[in-house]
Amino acid sequence: MRSITEIRQKLDAGSYDKLLSQIYCRPASQLPAYRDRIVRVTEGFQTTFDKDRETEVSLFSAPGRTEIGGNHTDHQRGKVLTGSVDLDALACASPNGTSVVNLYSEGYGLISIDCDRLSPVKSERNTTKAIIRGVVAKIAALGYPVSGFDAYVISDVPGGSGLSSSACFEVLIGTVINGLFCENVLSMAEIAKIGQYAENVYFGKPSGLLDQMGCALGGIVAIDFKEQERPEIRSVDFDFASAGYALCIIDTGADHSDLTGDYAAVPAEMRAVADVLGKDVLSEVKEADFYAAIPEIRKKSGDRAVLRAIHYFNDCRRVDKQVAALESADFDRFLRLVNESGKSSFTYLQNIATYCNSADQPVAVALAVAEHLLGGRGASRVHGGGFAGTIQAFVPLEMVDAFRKGMDGLLGDGACRVTFIRPVGGCTLAE
Repeated sequence: MRSITEIRQKLDAGSYDKLLSQIYCRPASQLPAYRDRIVRVTEGFQTTFDKDRETEVSLFSAPGRTEIGGNHTDHQRGKVLTGSVDLDALACASPNGTSVVNLYSEGYGLISIDCDRLSPVKSERNTTKAIIRGVVAKIAALGYPVSGFDAYVISDVPGGSGLSSSACFEVLIGTVINGLFCENVLSMAEIAKIGQYAENVYFGKPSGLLDQMGCALGGIVAIDFKEQERPEIRSVDFDFASAGYALCIIDTGADHSDLTGDYAAVPAEMRAVADVLGKDVLSEVKEADFYAAIPEIRKKSGDRAVLRAIHYFNDCRRVDKQVAALESADFDRFLRLVNESGKSSFTYLQNIATYCNSADQPVAVALAVAEHLLGGRGASRVHGGGFAGTIQAFVPLEMVDAFRKGMDGLLGDGACRVTFIRPVGGCTLAE
């Protein structure tokens, strides 16, 4: 750990510039804004916890993530293609010598939990407090000497943006604890699993592991979750800009806070299909056996469950094809596969519009306008959970300004974000 004074001196001297440039995918000329963020988080820590500049602290970062392939396949222990992005959550933290964790997040305020009371609390479900308690509890259960700490957190990963702000936060908390109390021995894959545990058991959301892995690992990675405890992870080295395209994430601005039922129905129906065939999840089912059993599945689980299972098998296969296309630099084929995945989500997975209000279809409208603006070039698809939230588009570089103007005109200023793949996942910036 270093004093705040020393960190600020090193920051002014440019000692962190190489790391900042790598993490935020920016040239040296654009780094002042990122240096300012570090100053801001250290000043916030000092003010909130009444510390002076000689207090020793560490700085930690965890990125948001983008789903590139495999929509709603992770919870069936299927295949995904994901990548971390250049937006992140940043923490300044230090042990406080007590059993209490105090975390202040800008825009949300102070949350405190006692490390001596780590059982799930029913009243905390669906809250940030539950996530913190769950991450602390899991790491403590693994035998690490977790105790109280103070942390000040800022983030430019917007909530509800489809960039997994909750998974980013889970990975950040795991990274902080790993650095402060575990001598960084936990791998980022392990931290991702800890985040998923907190979200499933404490927060109460039955998510898969895609979001946490995408935030934790860095770069573009293909993941096969079939072996639950040992997922197969493969790094994919590709730069979208080198192919002449920008990756855009477009926020539809729709509220998905009341759509838990819609989200939960997707894994539930896929599992219902697997159950008919005597399995727990679809990755355990042979595709030929599934097609042979469709008449029985329709009777027991319904038609939508059948269609969602068809999407699952097709999208897992597409992930393999997307990886092959990127590794062979066949970007036109990759774009065709992205469009195929989007159409599959629309027609088979059916996570474009909610059944709560069928007249309200913000994702469908955003996809239609994006397709119009692209004029047959690039690709677009639903991004993440669906129903509300975001879409993704691969846009030719020369069309980015016009595309962004068109999407912002539809959805509001700042709705369309150009993002870059960050090569580093959860990490320590200074210690």
